[in-house]
Amino acid sequence: MRIPLNYQRTEYDCGPTSLLNAVSFLFARDEIPPDILRYVFMYTLDGFNDKGEACKNGTSQIAMMFLSNWLSQYAKARNLSVSCEYLSGDRVKVSENSEITQALQQGGTAVARLHFDCWHYVTLTGLSGNSVEMFDPYYYSEDFSHPGISHILDRPCDANRLVSFEVLNSRQKETYALGPIETREAILLFNSFTRRTPERTIEYFI
Repeated sequence: MRIPLNYQRTEYDCGPTSLLNAVSFLFARDEIPPDILRYVFMYTLDGFNDKGEACKNGTSQIAMMFLSNWLSQYAKARNLSVSCEYLSGDRVKVSENSEITQALQQGGTAVARLHFDCWHYVTLTGLSGNSVEMFDPYYYSEDFSHPGISHILDRPCDANRLVSFEVLNSRQKETYALGPIETREAILLFNSFTRRTPERTIEYFI
């Protein structure tokens, strides 16, 4: 059974929430081992703010890289059909042949770091023309005045935002921009049983 994706409970847990949303997007509830939740929260929320307060600087890029590798190794040990790949720098972009768009075409998902007042993690789940469908775990009910960003209101199991390639690819620290090349990161995740490999994919982005 597919379940609605989750919103973060605090101002800081966008990282673990987005990772677990990616898993929920790829797998039915009864396919997800409960210890994944335990370990995701164990290894995230590792940031300290300038007052030395634990967890109040969210999740570091190092922690997300570690979790990408951990999930892949965990899957091998537990025979779980999830695979992950960590991307950084100029590999993190959305375009006709980019690794992220290919992953979405193949039924995968991506957890991406972008800007939303501060650095923030979201789950990319699909494509619609020259825009990306995503689930932002930060609950925000007001309409966006920014061109290229709109709400999706009727798809709680996979998306609540539609964001144009132009907005995402911006190198500026703007709403939903991936930002400067040197700070970009994303984790690609796939369900190995349902992944549409390039050899089997019929519909490609045009």
